[in-house]
Amino acid sequence: MSKKHPIIAITGSSGAGTTSVKKAFEHIFFRLKLTDKVAIVEGDSFHRYDRAEMREKIAKAQREYSNFSHFSLEANRLKDLEQLFKTYGETGTGKRRYYVHSKAEGDKLGGYEPGTFTPWEDIPQDTAMLFYEGLHGAVQAEDIDIPKFVDLKVGVVPIVNLEWIQKIHRDTEQRGYKPEDVTDTILRRMHDYVNIITPQFSKTDINFQRVPTVDTSNPFISRDVPTPDESFVIIRFREPEKFNPDFPYLLAMIKDSFMSRRNSIVVPGGKMEMAMELIFMPILQKMLEKRG
Repeated sequence: MSKKHPIIAITGSSGAGTTSVKKAFEHIFFRLKLTDKVAIVEGDSFHRYDRAEMREKIAKAQREYSNFSHFSLEANRLKDLEQLFKTYGETGTGKRRYYVHSKAEGDKLGGYEPGTFTPWEDIPQDTAMLFYEGLHGAVQAEDIDIPKFVDLKVGVVPIVNLEWIQKIHRDTEQRGYKPEDVTDTILRRMHDYVNIITPQFSKTDINFQRVPTVDTSNPFISRDVPTPDESFVIIRFREPEKFNPDFPYLLAMIKDSFMSRRNSIVVPGGKMEMAMELIFMPILQKMLEKRG
Protein backbone atom coordinates (compact mmCIF):
# COMPACT_ATOMS: atom_id res chain seq x y z
CA MET A 1 0.00 0.00 0.00
CA SER A 2 1.07 3.59 -0.59
CA LYS A 3 0.31 6.87 1.15
CA LYS A 4 1.65 8.89 -1.77
CA HIS A 5 -0.14 6.98 -4.53
CA PRO A 6 -3.25 5.26 -3.07
CA ILE A 7 -5.17 2.53 -4.92
CA ILE A 8 -8.89 1.73 -4.69
CA ALA A 9 -10.19 -1.59 -6.04
CA ILE A 10 -13.87 -2.37 -6.60
CA THR A 11 -14.43 -6.11 -7.02
CA GLY A 12 -17.55 -7.99 -8.03
CA SER A 13 -18.76 -10.76 -10.29
CA SER A 14 -20.34 -10.19 -13.71
CA GLY A 15 -23.74 -8.64 -13.06
CA ALA A 16 -23.00 -7.77 -9.44
CA GLY A 17 -23.45 -4.04 -9.93
CA THR A 18 -19.89 -2.71 -9.75
CA THR A 19 -20.77 -0.09 -12.39
CA SER A 20 -23.25 1.50 -9.95
CA VAL A 21 -20.53 1.70 -7.31
CA LYS A 22 -18.21 3.28 -9.88
CA LYS A 23 -20.81 6.00 -10.46
CA ALA A 24 -20.97 6.72 -6.73
CA PHE A 25 -17.20 7.15 -6.65
CA GLU A 26 -17.37 9.44 -9.68
CA HIS A 27 -19.67 11.73 -7.67
CA ILE A 28 -17.15 11.72 -4.81
CA PHE A 29 -14.26 12.44 -7.19
CA PHE A 30 -16.23 15.40 -8.58
CA ARG A 31 -16.91 16.81 -5.11
CA LEU A 32 -13.23 16.44 -4.19
CA LYS A 33 -12.16 18.05 -7.50
CA LEU A 34 -10.42 14.82 -8.54
CA THR A 35 -12.33 14.10 -11.76
CA ASP A 36 -9.27 14.54 -13.99
CA LYS A 37 -6.81 13.28 -11.38
CA VAL A 38 -7.86 9.63 -11.04
CA ALA A 39 -6.27 6.87 -13.12
CA ILE A 40 -9.14 4.55 -14.15
CA VAL A 41 -8.29 0.89 -14.77
CA GLU A 42 -10.92 -1.58 -16.02
CA GLY A 43 -10.57 -5.22 -15.10
CA ASP A 44 -11.59 -6.29 -18.62
CA SER A 45 -8.41 -4.71 -19.98
CA PHE A 46 -6.39 -7.40 -18.17
CA HIS A 47 -8.11 -10.31 -19.90
CA ARG A 48 -5.49 -12.43 -21.62
CA TYR A 49 -7.49 -13.02 -24.81
CA ASP A 50 -9.59 -10.85 -27.10
CA ARG A 51 -13.21 -11.78 -27.83
CA ALA A 52 -12.48 -14.11 -30.77
CA GLU A 53 -9.61 -15.87 -28.99
CA MET A 54 -11.72 -16.32 -25.87
CA ARG A 55 -14.50 -18.01 -27.82
CA GLU A 56 -11.97 -20.50 -29.19
CA LYS A 57 -10.54 -21.16 -25.74
CA ILE A 58 -13.99 -21.72 -24.24
CA ALA A 59 -15.02 -24.05 -27.08
CA LYS A 60 -11.81 -26.06 -26.61
CA ALA A 61 -12.39 -26.31 -22.84
CA GLN A 62 -15.95 -27.51 -23.40
CA ARG A 63 -14.77 -30.22 -25.78
CA GLU A 64 -12.26 -31.35 -23.16
CA TYR A 65 -14.78 -31.08 -20.28
CA SER A 66 -12.51 -28.67 -18.41
CA ASN A 67 -13.18 -25.38 -16.60
CA PHE A 68 -12.35 -22.14 -18.37
CA SER A 69 -14.01 -18.71 -18.17
CA HIS A 70 -13.30 -15.01 -17.80
CA PHE A 71 -13.14 -15.70 -14.06
CA SER A 72 -10.22 -18.14 -14.48
CA LEU A 73 -6.76 -17.13 -13.34
CA GLU A 74 -5.22 -18.39 -16.59
CA ALA A 75 -7.66 -16.29 -18.65
CA ASN A 76 -6.29 -13.05 -17.18
CA ARG A 77 -2.97 -11.24 -16.92
CA LEU A 78 -3.07 -11.05 -13.15
CA LYS A 79 0.70 -10.83 -12.70
CA ASP A 80 0.58 -7.74 -14.89
CA LEU A 81 -2.26 -6.32 -12.77
CA GLU A 82 -0.30 -7.01 -9.60
CA GLN A 83 2.75 -5.34 -11.15
CA LEU A 84 0.68 -2.29 -12.12
CA PHE A 85 -0.56 -1.89 -8.54
CA LYS A 86 2.95 -2.34 -7.15
CA THR A 87 4.50 0.10 -9.63
CA TYR A 88 1.77 2.70 -9.23
CA GLY A 89 2.08 2.59 -5.45
CA GLU A 90 5.82 3.21 -5.75
CA THR A 91 5.95 5.70 -8.62
CA GLY A 92 2.45 6.96 -9.40
CA THR A 93 2.45 5.49 -12.90
CA GLY A 94 2.35 2.15 -14.72
CA LYS A 95 1.04 0.41 -17.83
CA ARG A 96 -2.67 0.18 -18.72
CA ARG A 97 -4.82 -0.41 -21.80
CA TYR A 98 -8.53 -0.55 -22.63
CA TYR A 99 -10.84 -3.36 -23.73
CA VAL A 100 -13.29 -2.25 -26.43
CA HIS A 101 -16.83 -3.37 -25.58
CA SER A 102 -18.72 -1.78 -28.48
CA LYS A 103 -18.30 0.01 -31.79
CA ALA A 104 -19.18 3.35 -30.22
CA GLU A 105 -16.52 2.81 -27.57
CA GLY A 106 -14.01 1.73 -30.21
CA ASP A 107 -14.64 4.87 -32.26
CA LYS A 108 -14.19 7.02 -29.17
CA LEU A 109 -10.86 5.34 -28.37
CA GLY A 110 -9.52 5.83 -31.88
CA GLY A 111 -11.14 3.34 -34.25
CA TYR A 112 -10.65 -0.05 -32.59
CA GLU A 113 -12.85 -3.06 -33.28
CA PRO A 114 -15.21 -4.33 -30.55
CA GLY A 115 -13.74 -7.23 -28.60
CA THR A 116 -10.14 -6.05 -29.00
CA PHE A 117 -7.63 -4.16 -26.85
CA THR A 118 -6.00 -0.79 -27.31
CA PRO A 119 -2.17 -0.64 -27.11
CA TRP A 120 -0.54 -0.41 -23.68
CA GLU A 121 0.14 3.13 -22.51
CA ASP A 122 1.70 4.87 -19.52
CA ILE A 123 -0.56 6.31 -16.84
CA PRO A 124 0.12 10.06 -16.55
CA GLN A 125 2.48 11.05 -13.75
CA ASP A 126 0.15 13.63 -12.16
CA THR A 127 -2.75 11.43 -11.01
CA ALA A 128 -3.81 11.51 -7.35
CA MET A 129 -4.96 7.88 -7.07
CA LEU A 130 -5.75 4.74 -9.06
CA PHE A 131 -9.28 3.35 -9.31
CA TYR A 132 -9.81 -0.28 -10.43
CA GLU A 133 -13.17 -1.88 -11.18
CA GLY A 134 -13.36 -5.53 -12.21
CA LEU A 135 -13.38 -9.21 -11.32
CA HIS A 136 -9.99 -9.68 -9.66
CA GLY A 137 -9.22 -6.71 -7.41
CA ALA A 138 -8.50 -8.88 -4.35
CA VAL A 139 -7.18 -12.16 -5.78
CA GLN A 140 -4.60 -14.17 -3.88
CA ALA A 141 -3.04 -17.27 -5.43
CA GLU A 142 0.24 -19.16 -5.13
CA ASP A 143 2.30 -16.45 -6.83
CA ILE A 144 -0.19 -13.56 -6.84
CA ASP A 145 -1.07 -11.20 -3.97
CA ILE A 146 -3.05 -8.29 -5.37
CA PRO A 147 -4.67 -7.16 -2.06
CA LYS A 148 -1.20 -6.47 -0.69
CA PHE A 149 -0.91 -3.37 -2.87
CA VAL A 150 -4.46 -1.97 -2.50
CA ASP A 151 -5.35 0.70 0.06
CA LEU A 152 -9.14 0.35 -0.11
CA LYS A 153 -10.77 -2.89 -1.26
CA VAL A 154 -14.53 -2.83 -1.84
CA GLY A 155 -16.66 -5.89 -2.60
CA VAL A 156 -20.01 -5.72 -4.41
CA VAL A 157 -21.86 -8.92 -3.58
CA PRO A 158 -25.63 -9.16 -4.12
CA ILE A 159 -27.06 -12.50 -3.04
CA VAL A 160 -26.47 -14.94 -5.84
CA ASN A 161 -30.04 -15.22 -7.18
CA LEU A 162 -30.22 -11.44 -7.50
CA GLU A 163 -26.80 -11.40 -9.15
CA TRP A 164 -28.01 -13.91 -11.74
CA ILE A 165 -31.20 -11.94 -12.40
CA GLN A 166 -29.16 -8.77 -12.95
CA LYS A 167 -26.76 -10.56 -15.29
CA ILE A 168 -29.50 -12.22 -17.34
CA HIS A 169 -31.36 -8.96 -17.83
CA ARG A 170 -28.21 -6.97 -18.62
CA ASP A 171 -26.85 -9.47 -21.13
CA THR A 172 -30.16 -9.99 -22.91
CA GLU A 173 -31.34 -6.37 -23.00
CA GLN A 174 -28.03 -4.55 -23.48
CA ARG A 175 -25.78 -7.10 -25.17
CA GLY A 176 -28.22 -9.07 -27.29
CA TYR A 177 -27.70 -12.55 -25.82
CA LYS A 178 -30.41 -15.19 -25.54
CA PRO A 179 -31.51 -16.07 -21.97
CA GLU A 180 -30.46 -19.71 -22.42
CA ASP A 181 -26.98 -18.61 -23.53
CA VAL A 182 -26.57 -16.45 -20.42
CA THR A 183 -27.70 -19.37 -18.26
CA ASP A 184 -25.10 -21.60 -19.92
CA THR A 185 -22.45 -18.99 -19.15
CA ILE A 186 -23.47 -18.87 -15.47
CA LEU A 187 -23.23 -22.67 -15.23
CA ARG A 188 -19.90 -22.80 -17.06
CA ARG A 189 -18.40 -20.22 -14.70
CA MET A 190 -19.64 -21.80 -11.48
CA HIS A 191 -16.40 -23.63 -10.60
CA ASP A 192 -14.35 -20.45 -11.02
CA TYR A 193 -17.02 -18.38 -9.26
CA VAL A 194 -16.75 -20.56 -6.15
CA ASN A 195 -12.96 -20.88 -6.16
CA ILE A 196 -11.78 -17.49 -7.48
CA ILE A 197 -14.48 -14.84 -7.14
CA THR A 198 -16.05 -15.50 -3.73
CA PRO A 199 -12.78 -15.91 -1.72
CA GLN A 200 -11.94 -12.30 -2.55
CA PHE A 201 -14.80 -11.04 -0.40
CA SER A 202 -13.00 -12.31 2.69
CA LYS A 203 -10.13 -9.96 1.76
CA THR A 204 -12.11 -6.84 0.91
CA ASP A 205 -12.28 -4.05 3.49
CA ILE A 206 -15.94 -3.15 2.95
CA ASN A 207 -18.65 -5.29 1.31
CA PHE A 208 -21.98 -4.13 -0.05
CA GLN A 209 -24.50 -6.95 -0.30
CA ARG A 210 -27.94 -6.20 -1.75
CA VAL A 211 -30.71 -8.47 -0.47
CA PRO A 212 -34.12 -8.27 -2.20
CA THR A 213 -37.35 -8.22 -0.23
CA VAL A 214 -39.29 -9.84 -3.08
CA ASP A 215 -39.30 -13.45 -4.30
CA THR A 216 -36.21 -14.29 -6.38
CA SER A 217 -36.36 -18.06 -5.83
CA ASN A 218 -36.23 -18.82 -9.59
CA PRO A 219 -33.93 -16.22 -11.12
CA PHE A 220 -34.10 -17.83 -14.57
CA ILE A 221 -37.75 -16.87 -15.13
CA SER A 222 -37.79 -13.49 -13.38
CA ARG A 223 -39.31 -10.81 -15.62
CA ASP A 224 -37.97 -7.85 -13.64
CA VAL A 225 -34.89 -6.92 -11.66
CA PRO A 226 -35.88 -6.03 -8.08
CA THR A 227 -35.64 -2.29 -7.66
CA PRO A 228 -33.44 -0.63 -5.02
CA ASP A 229 -36.57 0.14 -2.99
CA GLU A 230 -37.39 -3.58 -3.00
CA SER A 231 -34.19 -4.44 -1.17
CA PHE A 232 -31.86 -3.78 1.73
CA VAL A 233 -28.10 -3.40 1.56
CA ILE A 234 -25.85 -4.97 4.17
CA ILE A 235 -22.60 -3.03 4.55
CA ARG A 236 -19.91 -5.00 6.35
CA PHE A 237 -16.56 -3.59 7.55
CA ARG A 238 -14.03 -6.41 7.85
CA GLU A 239 -11.88 -4.44 10.32
CA PRO A 240 -13.82 -1.36 11.52
CA GLU A 241 -10.75 0.01 13.28
CA LYS A 242 -8.96 0.37 9.93
CA PHE A 243 -11.24 3.19 8.74
CA ASN A 244 -13.14 4.01 11.97
CA PRO A 245 -16.61 4.43 10.46
CA ASP A 246 -18.88 6.73 12.48
CA PHE A 247 -21.80 4.35 12.91
CA PRO A 248 -23.93 6.71 15.07
CA TYR A 249 -23.57 9.39 12.40
CA LEU A 250 -24.53 6.95 9.62
CA LEU A 251 -27.57 5.75 11.58
CA ALA A 252 -28.67 9.35 12.13
CA MET A 253 -28.16 10.33 8.48
CA ILE A 254 -29.70 7.28 6.80
CA LYS A 255 -33.37 6.87 7.66
CA ASP A 256 -34.49 3.33 8.59
CA SER A 257 -30.92 2.02 8.85
CA PHE A 258 -29.87 -0.24 11.70
CA MET A 259 -26.90 -2.24 13.00
CA SER A 260 -27.13 -6.02 12.52
CA ARG A 261 -23.68 -6.77 13.99
CA ARG A 262 -20.93 -4.72 15.55
CA ASN A 263 -19.30 -4.31 12.11
CA SER A 264 -22.39 -4.33 9.86
CA ILE A 265 -24.96 -1.67 9.09
CA VAL A 266 -28.13 -2.32 7.07
CA VAL A 267 -29.59 0.46 4.91
CA PRO A 268 -32.62 0.66 2.58
CA GLY A 269 -31.62 -0.25 -0.97
CA GLY A 270 -32.57 3.17 -2.29
CA LYS A 271 -30.06 4.74 0.09
CA MET A 272 -27.04 2.70 -1.04
CA GLU A 273 -25.45 5.48 -3.07
CA MET A 274 -25.97 7.95 -0.23
CA ALA A 275 -24.40 5.47 2.20
CA MET A 276 -21.41 5.05 -0.10
CA GLU A 277 -20.81 8.77 -0.27
CA LEU A 278 -21.09 9.13 3.51
CA ILE A 279 -18.69 6.22 4.07
CA PHE A 280 -16.13 6.82 1.34
CA MET A 281 -15.88 10.61 1.39
CA PRO A 282 -13.97 10.79 4.72
CA ILE A 283 -11.81 7.81 3.70
CA LEU A 284 -10.72 9.54 0.49
CA GLN A 285 -10.21 12.83 2.31
CA LYS A 286 -7.81 11.08 4.70
CA MET A 287 -5.99 9.52 1.74
CA LEU A 288 -5.50 12.97 0.24
CA GLU A 289 -4.30 14.38 3.57
CA LYS A 290 -1.71 11.58 3.86
CA ARG A 291 -0.51 12.37 0.35
CA GLY A 292 0.30 15.86 1.59
